[in-house]
Amino acid sequence: MQEEIFSSLQQSYRTGVFNVPTTFYFSIDETRKTLTLDSTGCDIQDGKTVADADCVCKTSARMFNRIWHEGYRPGIMDFMGGAIKSNAPQLLQQFLTAFGK
Repeated sequence: MQEEIFSSLQQSYRTGVFNVPTTFYFSIDETRKTLTLDSTGCDIQDGKTVADADCVCKTSARMFNRIWHEGYRPGIMDFMGGAIKSNAPQLLQQFLTAFGK
């Protein structure tokens, strides 16, 4: 199901949310994607294609789908409890905004 989400991202991207190139690396169960968002668009690549992403997010497919499809917004306990691991949680909120979430 997360493959469907990633394949639809370019069409739903809202320009202007990210004014400088910002990289995201997602590790969702067995799915690995690197995304670069900037002022003009969204580039999606399979696997880890950068050494140091601006934001790394590791979570389960269940949590990712809950956030994307059900509008769930993770709280501090989701991060502290390990359900979501990220080096830059604040960028994840901006990521959601960039796709109208």
